[in-house]
Amino acid sequence: MKRTVAGAIVLAATLAMTATGCSSSKSSGSKAAGKNSTLSTDGAGKTITVWLQSDAQKGWPDVVEQATKRFEQATGAKVNVQWQQWSNYTTKLDSTFAGSSGIPDVVELGNTQTASYIAAGAFTDLSSSKAQFENSATWLQGLTESGSSADGKLMAVPYYAGSRVVIYRKDLWTKAGITTPPTTLDSLTADLDKVKAAHASDPRFSAFYMPGKNWYAAMSFVYGAGGKIAEQSNGQWSGALESSQAQQGLTSWQQLATKYSVGGATKDESDQDAIMALGHTGAILGNGWEVGAVTDKKTGNPALAPNLDTFPMPGTADGQYTPSFLGGSDLAVPAKAPNAGLGATWLKYFTDTTSQTALAKFAIPNTTSLLSVYESQAQANKSTGEAAKNTWFVPNTPNWANVESGNVLQNMLESIATGKSSVADAAKAADTQIAKTLNAS
Repeated sequence: MKRTVAGAIVLAATLAMTATGCSSSKSSGSKAAGKNSTLSTDGAGKTITVWLQSDAQKGWPDVVEQATKRFEQATGAKVNVQWQQWSNYTTKLDSTFAGSSGIPDVVELGNTQTASYIAAGAFTDLSSSKAQFENSATWLQGLTESGSSADGKLMAVPYYAGSRVVIYRKDLWTKAGITTPPTTLDSLTADLDKVKAAHASDPRFSAFYMPGKNWYAAMSFVYGAGGKIAEQSNGQWSGALESSQAQQGLTSWQQLATKYSVGGATKDESDQDAIMALGHTGAILGNGWEVGAVTDKKTGNPALAPNLDTFPMPGTADGQYTPSFLGGSDLAVPAKAPNAGLGATWLKYFTDTTSQTALAKFAIPNTTSLLSVYESQAQANKSTGEAAKNTWFVPNTPNWANVESGNVLQNMLESIATGKSSVADAAKAADTQIAKTLNAS
């Protein structure tokens, strides 16, 4: 899931890990859940504040309600859920964390935002309580990595995820003589050749619409070819896009963006649903929920609903999938939360098997042990669930946010898609910028 990432986060020194009510039974209450635990059940007369994005308010409010009810029964505390919006959210977090009042006990963050806050000391260390969070041994790797510090401490708990799959027009593919989804990249391009040929008279037609700035898609091909964005050695980061594996992946992506896509070389993927709804697109690479966006009654084309289907992006070998970027959300307890022990306990209920099983009707749950529940809901879920088993994530460093906000990858890909630069030259320029950004103090 795409999250708007702020630039470098500057927080006050008071964000040192000294959360009130987290490190001892005295501060977190006489009913602390275990020795050295960050969890507390001493909530009589107290109210905790939880900041959740409106995705839950719109999509799964009952999941929030049942977890809150169980928490309140177990602790005697009340819960004040305050719904947030992604727009300007990090600005709100920064100003709140820098102060001394109005700090919530639980916050939700996009998983590409979390590393900067972890590095700034903004969150409570939950490592001593990890075993008390159900399914922690089977949490999705991409979310687990995003919520971990550089030295492996648990600073944020996985919430839910989204993975990208191919969303395609079955009717157009069938008319082109294709009856089953491709299982390799070679068979995908062979199928796209047929779809493209069948619509050669339509200058607006994209057999596979691939925006030039869609770095989530492009990097999936990089990782699928065995490459990576960057690597660290002896404390220093270097860009890795010049490697032969990474360039092979970029070349595979380039083929989609130039041979099979029309009109999107200088754009990102933000409006690809609306573009597909216009009826001149055979396929896109998007989150499973984008099927609903394409067919939305107000902004899409409901008539396409019977003709849309999905499959995981195939890989280089038969039956192998190209890794999908695992977007999603994490949940954390701020270091200065007034009721941090209770906040951690609310997280325990909100991310346990009961809650995640209910959430699996709407989004990918935080654990591989419940993917079957999610996949059973719909065909699109089966595809995204399969894709969630083979994922990649951005380099786990606080300066990654500046790579995103600086559009380093987007600019590289646009130069490739527009033909301004070769893959090799564009990768070299991006590597230079990546190393400079990630090593900045």
